[in-house]
Amino acid sequence: MTSRFPASRVTRPLAAIGLAASLLAVSACASPAASVSPKESAAPEAARFPLTLDNCGTEVTIEKAPERVLTIKSTTTEMLLALGLEDALIGRAFPDGPLPEDLGGADVPVISDKVPGQEAVLDLEPDFIYAGWESNFSADGAGERADLQSLGVNTYVSPAACQEPEYAPESLSFDDVFAQIEEVGSIFGVSDAAAELVDTQKTQLDAIEPVEDMTALWYSSGSDTPYVGAGSGAPQMIMDAVGLTNIAADVDESWTSFNWEAVVDANPDVIVLVVSDWGIAEKKIGVLESNPATAKLDAVVNKRYVTVPFATGEAGVRNVEAATSIATQLEALGR
Repeated sequence: MTSRFPASRVTRPLAAIGLAASLLAVSACASPAASVSPKESAAPEAARFPLTLDNCGTEVTIEKAPERVLTIKSTTTEMLLALGLEDALIGRAFPDGPLPEDLGGADVPVISDKVPGQEAVLDLEPDFIYAGWESNFSADGAGERADLQSLGVNTYVSPAACQEPEYAPESLSFDDVFAQIEEVGSIFGVSDAAAELVDTQKTQLDAIEPVEDMTALWYSSGSDTPYVGAGSGAPQMIMDAVGLTNIAADVDESWTSFNWEAVVDANPDVIVLVVSDWGIAEKKIGVLESNPATAKLDAVVNKRYVTVPFATGEAGVRNVEAATSIATQLEALGR
């Protein structure tokens, strides 16, 4: 059976330390990513195989639900956990931060803090590798997709991360994210669980009350040159959902190198700080407060910061959670 989900072109596919801590506490109060119970293995729907799909230009045929899965990047691990597929995970790599406690997965070993090498990958004897970025598959990385396939290892890339424009969404939408959840559900034979997850997330998304007339900077990393959420990826999609006007929306990229002069000229009402293991909120606040120009921004002077975990800024099951969390934090700031 050929999959019909659009996301993969299957016929097309985170002041002072105290302030940062309080921001994270507010964020933690937001609704977590809805999920199927991570402690329950979803029963495969065997009748829906074989499944053939076009993933970033690579034809992938799934004869049965994968049983030994390696995930690369947090979004892919979180996707499978949210679908109740922890038992299928034999390892994970390149985590962007800790896994949400409600998803489980604490016992899944991390085989590499970055992209694993092919030897480490094959030592695990996976039958399926699910990567967050297409670039994770290379001779210097987990291995070329064709080579892995010849060894009996199927590969899959998050559709929003396809490198060729013809395979990635032109501008990421929640419909694309929901289609990816459904497609992964079909690959693992848990389409019913995926549909339930999508329905729950749609309800959460519909419950958000957008703000009005509020601009924002999505500050991911960088000190001399800020790296920010631009106009066509998950950051833009999430800001749209909460009513924030992205000051970098004119850049047709998911993320982009920006400049502090443009930030100062825009003087955003709020700054979204992206939190990761390598980029904590205190560090970004320090950059903003130590730069004479950005230190005068209204958002910096008034400490109008909200935070999001790094993984929620890439297409995946936590995008709705990020939007809900930002909306809650904006409410706490007085919108």
